[in-house]
Amino acid sequence: MAGESMNYRLQVLTPLLVGDGRSLSPIDYMVWRDQVNVLNQERIFKLLSRGPRLDGYLNQLRRAEKLDFATWGGFAQNYAGRRIGFEHHSLTKHWESTRAEYCHIPVFASVAAGPYVPGSALRGALRTALIASRVNAGLLSTIDQAQDPRVARRPGDLTERHADMMRALPVSDSCVAARDRFKVYMVRVSSLTGVGPKYTQTWKPNPVFAEMAEPGTEFRGAISERAFFQDAVSMESLRWKEKPSVSALFEAANQYAGLALASHESYAATAGLADLGRTVAALRSRLAEVKENGKGCLLALGWGTGIYGKTAWPKLDDETYRRILSRHAVYARAIRTGLPFPKTRRVVFMGDKPVSLPGWVLVEGE
Repeated sequence: MAGESMNYRLQVLTPLLVGDGRSLSPIDYMVWRDQVNVLNQERIFKLLSRGPRLDGYLNQLRRAEKLDFATWGGFAQNYAGRRIGFEHHSLTKHWESTRAEYCHIPVFASVAAGPYVPGSALRGALRTALIASRVNAGLLSTIDQAQDPRVARRPGDLTERHADMMRALPVSDSCVAARDRFKVYMVRVSSLTGVGPKYTQTWKPNPVFAEMAEPGTEFRGAISERAFFQDAVSMESLRWKEKPSVSALFEAANQYAGLALASHESYAATAGLADLGRTVAALRSRLAEVKENGKGCLLALGWGTGIYGKTAWPKLDDETYRRILSRHAVYARAIRTGLPFPKTRRVVFMGDKPVSLPGWVLVEGE
């Protein structure tokens, strides 16, 4: 039995990367005139097979870390399958000074028709926010004090039942967007060191160059409400206290976004990243507008969102939460330092300045 469907519009607010696992290696492209020229290797091989240069090209592909532009630059001009401009001309010098092993460029999810946002990416961000809105300090304390070793190993399992509503709300893949709305951005990891309250901000040494949708890019899709999950019998059998609805998801997402942005604003102030602080303040202002009109939500999704893309408890300074994390090797060392958690953020450079967080979008019903 079918339910109602609502079309959504996803507007990119900060550079967004929703990948599909693919990336461009340094021998898949050449940088020329401040843009990444993705080589059409099939056409190049066909051309070179007619003459004596094929062996030389294959030898360089076998040995090279980056293709020699002086020798093969003509291919970047004439045999590029597509061209992705750098966000700013300064990225060329950064790319040239970066070792080849760090020049793999993750690309946006796409099909033959163009780039799109998979429904699973949007659904996952909404699901995380929904669970976070249902988890409380009592459940966190239960996880902290549990004697069952299975709970200790997988503390998140007790929160999963709060995601049941998502079974009734399928999210479609978006329609494709125009390729000219995508650029290669440089992203670096900011880190804090020292002892509070005075911390020192540093940058991890190796940047990431990534194909991202620029702010203002729009994607459209649909969210359905499956009616057969909303009748009284189904709700009683599933022990749901409320009917699944898009409005409930949006409310949960906005609550989650408020907590995440407050943390990011505090981090920007502590790290002394003034431009980043202004971007976060603008996002908080936009969130207030969205809450007031009640027609959408702010979300962080895709690559680079960090722990706020997956945690069901966004109050990261909570002592009970930190104690639970300290029992797991992947987080124990970070918790023991006593530094704000997490002490790192991925920051997108724009105009050669650390300006933005990746992945913030506005989702509105149409």
